[in-house]
Amino acid sequence: MFLEPRIPPNTGNAIRMVAGTGATLHLVEPLGFDLSEPQLKRAGLDYHDLASVEVHPDLETALAGPSLARSRVFAFTTQATRWFTDVAFEPDDVLLFGPEPTGLPDEVLGHERVTEQLRIPMLPGRRSLNLSNSAAVVAYEAWRQHGFPGAR
Repeated sequence: MFLEPRIPPNTGNAIRMVAGTGATLHLVEPLGFDLSEPQLKRAGLDYHDLASVEVHPDLETALAGPSLARSRVFAFTTQATRWFTDVAFEPDDVLLFGPEPTGLPDEVLGHERVTEQLRIPMLPGRRSLNLSNSAAVVAYEAWRQHGFPGAR
């Protein structure tokens, strides 16, 4: 789940990633771009019709939806102390990432539905990883933990 993403190629890359993994990309408005933007389409190549993408008007609506109402929500932030590799992910978990360049705001990090805050390890002095790279790293770890169901 991307909360208010701002950079079209990041979302395009994520669309391609969810097409390849069978995951669903949840986008929470407002988006910093139009879904028909050429940069978004170019980054997603011809995977848009193979990807599951849902757009939600706000975070509350997204989390209350039938597909996510019972899901655990993991918020990703450089401020967390626990690494994402320390979690046993479940198939319906929500991996929540914030907008570029600010990340998730405090009110979202403290949201009652957030199960836990997690981080991706990096060398000291680095601000953060790219949004689509971060999502891919974590999504593939969660998929790996379940034996890559459906993969060839």
